[in-house]
Amino acid sequence: MNTSEKISVNLGNRSYDVLVASGLLTAAADHISPFLNRPRVVIVTDETVARLYLDPLADNLCAAGITVDQLVLPAGEKTKSFNHLENLCEELLRLQVERDDIVISMGGGVIGDLAGFASAILRRGCRFIQIPTTLLAQVDSSVGGKTAINTKHGKNLVGAFHQPALVLADVGVLNTLPPRELRAGYGEVVKYGLLGDADFFGWLEQHGAKLLAGNAAYRVEAVKRSVEAKAGIVAQDERENGIRALLNLGHTFGHALEAHVGFSGKLLHGEGVALGIVLAFELSAQQKFCNSQDTQRVKKHFADVGLPVSIQDIDGFAATADDLMSHIYQDKKVSGGKLTFILARGIGEAFVAKNIPPARVSEFLKSNL
Repeated sequence: MNTSEKISVNLGNRSYDVLVASGLLTAAADHISPFLNRPRVVIVTDETVARLYLDPLADNLCAAGITVDQLVLPAGEKTKSFNHLENLCEELLRLQVERDDIVISMGGGVIGDLAGFASAILRRGCRFIQIPTTLLAQVDSSVGGKTAINTKHGKNLVGAFHQPALVLADVGVLNTLPPRELRAGYGEVVKYGLLGDADFFGWLEQHGAKLLAGNAAYRVEAVKRSVEAKAGIVAQDERENGIRALLNLGHTFGHALEAHVGFSGKLLHGEGVALGIVLAFELSAQQKFCNSQDTQRVKKHFADVGLPVSIQDIDGFAATADDLMSHIYQDKKVSGGKLTFILARGIGEAFVAKNIPPARVSEFLKSNL
């Protein structure tokens, strides 16, 4: 295994480390053992990840004398539901998981969110460790303690803040990700450059294609810099009362588009974020917050790596502005019935824009449909 990059998320007695390297999965016991109150864990994963990585992880833990129970769930966004949450909690209780035990979440954002939420509410809170296996989960959902499920009203509307004890981001597992999934995760990587680090965005323009093509060193660097950016924001605003809202750049539009297609394979989350970022920059330019050159630069980079840059890029998409506005009103940033967006004054200069007139947003959407 290569030397790990270590990023600390500083939250007082809820602080934890994120390790980034290739080969962490098959050395997991070395990192997990210090957290065990007794030598047993429960691994929660999905069917797709289980076929690839459950045996290597379990074998490594068992070789270190750790008892392993395994819970394998269906893959896909629809697993983030009340039904699967209830079943997972019942299974963890059947296995007599105690508050001081460790639940290991191994998978993408769906498994991380679901297992994290179950851990948050099981016995009023038990400990869990994240082993994210997608680029999107490594740079975003595994860090920061947001856990949630979806409802018919929208994405991530029922959940809790519950920080992991440790995050192991093994970039080696990204080699088995389908190219579309990898590109979708890359949308979240680019977000960090756009919201607060113009130099990082420039680095991605230079190296992003090589990262997507498989360059391990660039993958480690991109995950490290993304996690550093998120950790810095989370340390200042754990429960999203202020600056953490910047991490939602692109998400208001993206979640609305995802909800309209029923959280289906028509639009992956990271694709929705990329498209949502383009729309946020276009709205920013329309409102004279930023110049059109920055907007075109953002749009070009996403297009260059194969991410959607217009609503017409979503296969078979049909919606009215009113349809999308109904989803936007379910956004978690809505306050007092008033819309809040994350907009930009330029690349690396995102800001929270409150009280954006709904009629203006509706007209903007009509012009993009």
